[in-house]
This record gives sequence, structure tokens and C-alpha cells, in this order.
Amino acid sequence: MAAGYIHSIETFGLVDGPGIRFIAFMSGCTLRCSFCHNPDTWAMKNGEIYTPEQLLKRALRCKPYWRDSGGITVSGGEPLLQIDFLTEFFALAKAKGVHTAIDTAGQPFTREEPFFSKFNTLMDYTDLILLDIKHIDNDEHIKITGAPNTNILDMTKYLSEIKKPVWIRHVLVPGQSDNDIYLKKLHDFIETLNNVERVEVLPYHTLGVSKYEKLGLDYKLKDTLPPTDERIENANRILETAKYKSKDIRIPQK
Repeated sequence: MAAGYIHSIETFGLVDGPGIRFIAFMSGCTLRCSFCHNPDTWAMKNGEIYTPEQLLKRALRCKPYWRDSGGITVSGGEPLLQIDFLTEFFALAKAKGVHTAIDTAGQPFTREEPFFSKFNTLMDYTDLILLDIKHIDNDEHIKITGAPNTNILDMTKYLSEIKKPVWIRHVLVPGQSDNDIYLKKLHDFIETLNNVERVEVLPYHTLGVSKYEKLGLDYKLKDTLPPTDERIENANRILETAKYKSKDIRIPQK
């Protein structure tokens, strides 16, 4: 039985998947995004230890609120770093008829073993992937996260191959990820996929600055302001987010 490090829990989430969600934020992340608002989740063993059974028991207390449209989302940090725990947790959740979603940046993905087989098993118990594509350009991705995006884009293509439903998310950071050329490149990449149910523009904000101060970390974007309404509208237009909102998103029947 795998044990998982859970940084924090939200019992009434409204933005991380369809309906009302129980959200478990897992500890651990190897990316160092310049705009990260949760640096307190970076450390792998910074949190409370749960077994899959314990976490599901806590989640199911909230089930009356979900009705037919909600469920469980596991976020982070980076959930795929604790893939054994996550798989056991989702297997138990699906046995109870719960809709499951993962909020991930995809950084741990590889087609090498043993990860790839574990990933495929996890997908058997996963209904939806919320995939945060930090930057479509590899060099720029390295600049803002400290890691390449080649394996992340490979994961995105693989999810399309297996037709796993995906919501693409893109954090809009002035001077980093809001360049029209890169937005158009991201749009064109998304157009090659056949499994995208949503495309969401997430405007950069500074709500996590105080966490850096408490942790004694340097916040690299201290002089960066949130994007203007005009730039947000521009990104939504280029990425054609509106056309996805008209799609009928259905929760699998329990």
C-alpha cells in the first residue's frame, strides 16, 4: 500500500474540473516556474501522510455536494511524482463511482519503464486531465520553469492518441507567455489534438508573493503586473477558447 504526502485539501472546489470538487494538493514538484503561486508545495515530504483509503474516506464526506457533476481532483505540486499512491487512490474512487481528474504540468512523463506502464494503469482510473502547458516553445519553457517541454508535449500527444479527455490550461504572464507568436503556435498545436474539451487562459496574479517571503525565497516577477483585460481577451481570441465552452461536457455515468 502506497502512502501519499498531501500538502492541503479543498473540500468545495469550483474551478478545477466539472462541478463541485474535492481537491487534494499533493506535495512535491521539480519545476521551478517563475510565476508559481504555491512554492510551499515544492518539497516532496512537506505535508500530511495519507493512505489511499484515508484520503478517499475524507473525500466521500463531501459526496452529497457533488451530485451528478462533481468529483475528486488531485492537484499539486505535481501529482504524477506520487503515481503509485495516485493510482491506488483513483482505483478506490472509481470503485465508488467517483469522477476523477488530475491537475498536472506533465513534467514527470516519459515513455520509459517503469513509469510508462504505471501511467497507463493510472489512465484506466482517470476520467479527465487538466494539463497546464506553461509555454509552447522549448527554449522559453526552460527559461521560465527550469526544464524542457519536449516530454510534456509528448504526453499531450499521447493523451490524444488514447483519447483521454483533456482541459488545456495556459497561464498568461506578461513578458513571458503572452507573446502573440507563441499563442498562435500553441493554438496550432492544440488544433492537432482530438481530445480537448476545454482551453482555459489563466491570468497571472501575485497572490503567492507572501509565501516566497515566508520561505525566504526570491520572487523573480516582483515587478511584473497581471495582464490587462485587453491582453486576456487577446489570448482567448487567439486560442479560440469560446468554441470549447459550447461543447457539452458529460460526466461518465456511475
